[in-house]
Amino acid sequence: MAIEWLEKIPSDSVAHKAYAFAAEIHKDAKRMNGDPYIVHSIEVARSSYEWHLGDAAVAAAFLHDVVEDSDVTIRDIKKAFGEEIAFLVDGLTKLKTLQYPENPDIENLRRFILSFGKDLRVLLIKLADRFHNMKTLKFLPPDRQERFAWETTEIYAPLAYRLGMQRLSGELEDLAFPYVHPEEYRWLLQETKNDYATREAYAKKVVPLITKELARNGIHPIRIDSRAKRYYSLYKKLLRYDMDLSRIYDLVALRIITRTVAECYAALGVVHQLWQPVPNRFKDYIARPKPNGYRSLHTTVFCADSRILEVQIKTEEMHEANEMGIAAHWAYEQVKSSKDKRNEWKGVKNKKELTWITQLQNWQKHFVNEKEFLEGLKFDFFKDRIFVLTPRNDIVDLPFGATPIDFAYRIHTDIGNECVGAKVNHVIVPFDYVLHSGDMVEIITQRGKKPSESWLRLAKTAAAKKHIRIALHAKHIGLHAKKEPALIEFRIINVDRPGYLKDVTAVFGNAKVNISFLTSQTDHRMKFSAVTLRASAFPERKLGKLLVNLKKIPGTREVSYKSIR
Repeated sequence: MAIEWLEKIPSDSVAHKAYAFAAEIHKDAKRMNGDPYIVHSIEVARSSYEWHLGDAAVAAAFLHDVVEDSDVTIRDIKKAFGEEIAFLVDGLTKLKTLQYPENPDIENLRRFILSFGKDLRVLLIKLADRFHNMKTLKFLPPDRQERFAWETTEIYAPLAYRLGMQRLSGELEDLAFPYVHPEEYRWLLQETKNDYATREAYAKKVVPLITKELARNGIHPIRIDSRAKRYYSLYKKLLRYDMDLSRIYDLVALRIITRTVAECYAALGVVHQLWQPVPNRFKDYIARPKPNGYRSLHTTVFCADSRILEVQIKTEEMHEANEMGIAAHWAYEQVKSSKDKRNEWKGVKNKKELTWITQLQNWQKHFVNEKEFLEGLKFDFFKDRIFVLTPRNDIVDLPFGATPIDFAYRIHTDIGNECVGAKVNHVIVPFDYVLHSGDMVEIITQRGKKPSESWLRLAKTAAAKKHIRIALHAKHIGLHAKKEPALIEFRIINVDRPGYLKDVTAVFGNAKVNISFLTSQTDHRMKFSAVTLRASAFPERKLGKLLVNLKKIPGTREVSYKSIR
């Protein structure tokens, strides 16, 4: 069988040897669609080749089903192809099925996590394997179709996204969509049939306008085209917008591909001069890339005929990295001239954008209960992500729906345990505040503070809940030797004005919190006052709301508090 892409690899390479070996083993086997089984191995190897994973990975892709489907052992593979390829094949052989979502094999999931933590190529080849299997899913029995589709949407597509493989993640989700949500899939196809066509035609109509304006400013992009939002991605977004298509601005987006980063920003200026930008819709993922490495400028404008259109601007290099995945691209650049390729690949997970792999490995060690492990895995690592900032402008990625408590524990266990308040974009917020991408989050701590049981309802991530339970258990053990504080002392800095103390006491009265002591000192300039008051201890669930209401009083500049005995 002639394989065009394989002919580009030297004929004496291990990839050619692996192909011949696999072809012999699978020569009499057929897939359910009637194809020779070797076709599947070829497709998995082709993806590995196109992702630049190297000869060893291509060889392992050819061999990934050999051990399961024959009497060949890993020892035989090691003898014939060496330790590196045997290691990859062994990792892939152990990952045949996750039995998800019904009766999940938790130990298999754990092995999955550990294996790709040791060598990222195991995961990448597995993604290639799943990608081709999803293309032929219609030939499987219905029960296997549903299981494969759920595994794909809940585990494999999110993993591809976390690796920066935007195109693969989207394609996997779209392939699974008709099997996971068949009715919703049919509805969406019907509802968007005309919308997609209309919006694509509109996007193409404005291309000459922006091309002419860019040229007038000396900018000549490599190309300008339109990108239609993928069906499953659109479905997930519609769930957050009451299934209202009119509220989706990026159903079709205009994409401008430039030569340099400087041209990206110059093109952005031209777009904003030509069309008025929609407020609060600009995102600079070049200056501050997403944690998975995605880079681009996104803006939404009131375009021709006052229609709203999203415009994405990126360089060719950014576009390629966003499509194929920063993990594979970066690793290839690092290993292509290296003698010890396996060690280089094992070190890929140390790249900043891939530190979540190490976090995932450490995280999974803390769970024994299978249900808790599985639900935590889905939410903490595979749910839709948001990207928030620390006061030092470090990016922290969290699952959609996360709260300040989740953020605090994500930074450090002690930060979480000693958290007494949170500021989002410099404003104090309650602990049940839902964080959004772009928020700057600051945690206020108090030494010796312990979490409250109510936090278990406010925290969303399994990791945060786990740390809270541990702290509560330690707190319970120490109750006999340590009394809870009887009072809470508040200190409020404010602009001195008549009626301020009345407003403060009203806030406490409305919260049904008794004040036992109150004093106010005004500076010599009669400009600022420092109010100190003490209140009887009250349920912690009131604290966040009380702080917010104190901050809302006109003239308040700073609010702090501490527990006293």
